[in-house]
Amino acid sequence: MLRHDPQTKSQTAPKGQRDAAGQLRALGWSDYFADQTTSATLSQTPPVRITQVHRNTLRIQGVDLDTIIPGLHGVTVGDWLLFDANASRNSQLLRRKSLIKRRAPGHDRKEQLIAANLDTAFIVTSCNNDFSLARLERYVAMAHEAGVTPVIVLTKIDMTREASAFAEQAQSISPQIAVVCLDARSPEAIGLLSPWCDAGQTVAFLGSSGVGKSTLTNSLAGNETISTQDVRASDDKGRHTTTGRQLHILPSGCAVLDTPGMREIQLIDVSVGLEETFADLHALQQNCRFNDCAHNTEPGCAVQAAIASGAVDVPRLQRWLKLVAEDTENTKFLADRKRRDRAKTKPEKSVTKHSSKK
Repeated sequence: MLRHDPQTKSQTAPKGQRDAAGQLRALGWSDYFADQTTSATLSQTPPVRITQVHRNTLRIQGVDLDTIIPGLHGVTVGDWLLFDANASRNSQLLRRKSLIKRRAPGHDRKEQLIAANLDTAFIVTSCNNDFSLARLERYVAMAHEAGVTPVIVLTKIDMTREASAFAEQAQSISPQIAVVCLDARSPEAIGLLSPWCDAGQTVAFLGSSGVGKSTLTNSLAGNETISTQDVRASDDKGRHTTTGRQLHILPSGCAVLDTPGMREIQLIDVSVGLEETFADLHALQQNCRFNDCAHNTEPGCAVQAAIASGAVDVPRLQRWLKLVAEDTENTKFLADRKRRDRAKTKPEKSVTKHSSKK
């Protein structure tokens, strides 16, 4: 029985069962997912985790199982499935504890799933021209919306004398967010990130190309299995080295996701995440005289009053208003398009979402 049961958890469990439970824990299995299953469902459809997503295929891993199956609509790396070996398309998707997504690049504003069931998002940027406070705020909002702990990681501190200035800017997003400064190639990097990398945890490195995501993944894994490249000296821009999303299961029992560089982060459906990221501004607007205050020239605007007193930074306000408008527009567009698509045709067949009966 793979489902956690305090009454049966003991040293007398069969060795094969203990080994199976250990394999699942190393993949990130926890009570959250076990509580969605029963002994019957586990015996017929064992749990597997999606560890790689390619154009037409998925790599799944489970107890004594590591295989490639045809792609499934509506899933992403990090998802857990109850795997039907006879008909993989009938596999059931377990309820996620977190999901990071964005508006896909392009003009049709499709939703792109980035990763599921993360515990921590390491938002990586370097202390050079790649650094962008506005981009960091976008990543932080995505993480907050998903219920994932954001940690800002500043790399290439060995190549600048202004690392503390970069750290101060990053910390200005929120005093509650950890900001870690490191050299990705340094042995000390592992220790600095280790508080978030316990056994059973799933972490992801998110950020632009060339900022050190793959290098950090290699450092945590203790090997050099992932190729890396230096940034272009002309503009500090990185080259794409990771071309797909892959979950690496480390010997420590931590699962680490390395992702391709993402310079374009269009927000979608992250209103709660924006409220948390810009908690000070969200609180201020509750005191505006008008509910639909645009925080411009309206009388009784609490935000403008805070600007006049020097309590609010104007560029921060402008970034917040831009992100709120972007998220509102993208979310409405996607919702309208889904309604139109449902009215025209039957929805595309997706993997079945599992719902346990208590």
